[in-house]
Amino acid sequence: MSPQAAQPNSYLQTVRERVVIFDGAMGTSIQRYGLDAAGYGGIEGCNEYLVLHDPRLIEEIHASFLDTGVDVIETDTFGGSKLKLEEYGLGERTYEINRAAAQVARRVADDFSTHGHPRFVAGSIGPTGLLPASEDPLLGNHRFLDVVDLFIDQVRGLSEGGSDLLLIETTQDILELKAAVHAILRVREETGIVIPIQAQVTLDTAGRMLLGTDIAAALAILESLPVDIVGLNCSTGPEHMREPARYLGGHSTRPVAIIPNAGLPINVDGQAAYPLQPDDMARDLREMVESFGVGLVGGCCGTTPDHLVALVAAIGHRPASPRPARPLPFIASMVRAVDLRQDPAPLIVGERVNTLGSRKVKRLALADDYDGMVGVAREQMDVGAHALDVCVAMTERTDERDMLRRLVKTLALNVEAPLVLDSTEPDVLKDALEQFPGRAIINSINMENGRKRIDAVMPLAIAHGAAVVAMTIDEDGMAKSAARKVEAARKIHDIVVDEYGLSPEALIFDPLTFPLSTGEEEFSRSALETVEGIRRIEAEMPGVMTILGISNVSFRLNPVARKIVNAVFLYHAVEAGLDLAIVHP
Repeated sequence: MSPQAAQPNSYLQTVRERVVIFDGAMGTSIQRYGLDAAGYGGIEGCNEYLVLHDPRLIEEIHASFLDTGVDVIETDTFGGSKLKLEEYGLGERTYEINRAAAQVARRVADDFSTHGHPRFVAGSIGPTGLLPASEDPLLGNHRFLDVVDLFIDQVRGLSEGGSDLLLIETTQDILELKAAVHAILRVREETGIVIPIQAQVTLDTAGRMLLGTDIAAALAILESLPVDIVGLNCSTGPEHMREPARYLGGHSTRPVAIIPNAGLPINVDGQAAYPLQPDDMARDLREMVESFGVGLVGGCCGTTPDHLVALVAAIGHRPASPRPARPLPFIASMVRAVDLRQDPAPLIVGERVNTLGSRKVKRLALADDYDGMVGVAREQMDVGAHALDVCVAMTERTDERDMLRRLVKTLALNVEAPLVLDSTEPDVLKDALEQFPGRAIINSINMENGRKRIDAVMPLAIAHGAAVVAMTIDEDGMAKSAARKVEAARKIHDIVVDEYGLSPEALIFDPLTFPLSTGEEEFSRSALETVEGIRRIEAEMPGVMTILGISNVSFRLNPVARKIVNAVFLYHAVEAGLDLAIVHP
C-alpha cells in the first residue's frame, strides 16, 4: 500500500495545524546545470525525462530544497501531461514518467522525514497548453472530456508513485482546472487512492487569469469543487499577489497557498532573471501569513535554496490561522462573481434568453444566430440583470444539446453574467455544464416522479459545483398552499443536502406561483400562499434561498395590469425573503 493511501489525511492534518512551506523552482534549478542534449538523454529541454535519464540530478535538487527545512517538494512533472510530453515524442510514456517522478521525490522526502518533521510530496500538474474556454481555433477547440483524458495518465502515475497531494498549478484557464479536478476524481474512483487536491491559479499584474477571471470568480468556482486547498502561484512576485492574497485569506473556507516567483522576470543577457532577494521575499510572505491568514507559502520561478532558508527562518512552524466557516454564496461567470444575496434584494435573473419565453430569441435560435442571442443577453444586462436564464428547447428542433453547449460557450466569452442553465434533459445539462467555465445554476429539479429527476441531475451539480433550483412539486403534484410548499421543499432538502452533500446556500427553492387570471377559486389565494411559502421555507430550512418566475402571476392580464401586478407581487415576495427573481429587468 502506498504511503498516501495508508495515511490519506496526514498532509491535510499538518496544514490544519501549522503553516506549511513549499520548495523552490525546479525548472530554473535544472537550468543552472547547463545541460546539453546528452545531459537531457537526447531529449533536450524535456525536464520531465530527467527522472528516467538522470534521477540522481533530480534527487540532488529535491535534497537541496529539503536541506533548508521546507515541508513539501514538488515532483519534476510540471509539463508531464500527455499533450506536453507528446511534443517530445513521449506521450505513450506519460504514466511511466509521472510514476517515476513521484517515486524519486518520495525516496528523498522519506530520507529527510522525522517523527517531528514529516516531509511531503506534491504531484505537480501544470497546464496542458490548451485554453478550452477560449475561442482560439486550435487551443479552444477541445471538448471537456477530451481535456480530462489528457490528465488521466499523469494523475494515475503521480498517485501510484507515492504523492501526498496532487497540485494543480499555474492554471490560466479555469475550465482546464475543472478538467484536471475531474481527472483526479476519476482516478480516485478507479484506484481507491484518495489524495488531497490543491488548486492554484496564476494571475497577471492586473489580478486576472489569462482569459479574464478575477480572484472573486476564481474562488467562487474553486469553493464549489472538491478542492482541499486553494491558492496562487507563478506569474508575478509577492507584491502583485498582495490584494488577491488578502481576498483569499479573508473569504476562503479552504487553506490558502501563496507561491510567487522571485519577482517579475527581467531580461539579462538574453536570459530571464528574477530580482527579488531572499530576505525581501521572506518578509512579504511572512506578512501575508500574519495579516491575511495565508497557510502555505513557497517559491515558484527563480526561487533558490537561499530564498527558502530565509523563508523558513521568517515563518518557522507557526500555527495555522482559522478559516471562515461558510463559503460566500456566489455564482460566477468566467470573469466575475455575483453574490446570490443582493442588497437590496433580489438578484435579477434576466428571462429573455429563452426560446420558451421570447419569440425573438426563438427566431434567432431557429436561424442559428448566436450573435443575435448574445445581443439579447447584453440588453438584459444593460437594464439590470445580474444573471441570465438560458434555454434553447424547441419543438421545431431536436439538437438542443449541441445548441445549448454552443450558446453557453459563446455567452461565456462575450457576457459577464453567470448563467442559469434551463433544460429538462440531463444530457443537455451535462454538456452545458462541461462547457461553462464559471459556477452556474441548474434550473431545475423536482419530485414529480419521485427521486428520478433529482438522481439524474444532482450528480452533475455536485461534479461541476453548480447551484440548483428546486421546484416545490412532489408525487402529489404542484404544491399550492404554503404548508404543501414547505412539505415538498423539505423532502427535496433532505435528499440533496443530507444525501448528496449540497450546501444549503446552493439550494434555491421555487415555491411556484400561479396566474391570478383564471377565475378559479383554488387559485384566488395562490399569490398569498406563495408569499407565505417563501417566508416559511427560508425560516424552517436555514441557509437555503428562494426564487420565483414573477410574471407567471399576471399571465393573460393586459400589459398595463401585468406590470402593476408583477411589481406589487415582487415587492411582497421580497419583503417575505425572496432572494432571486426571474423577470424582465
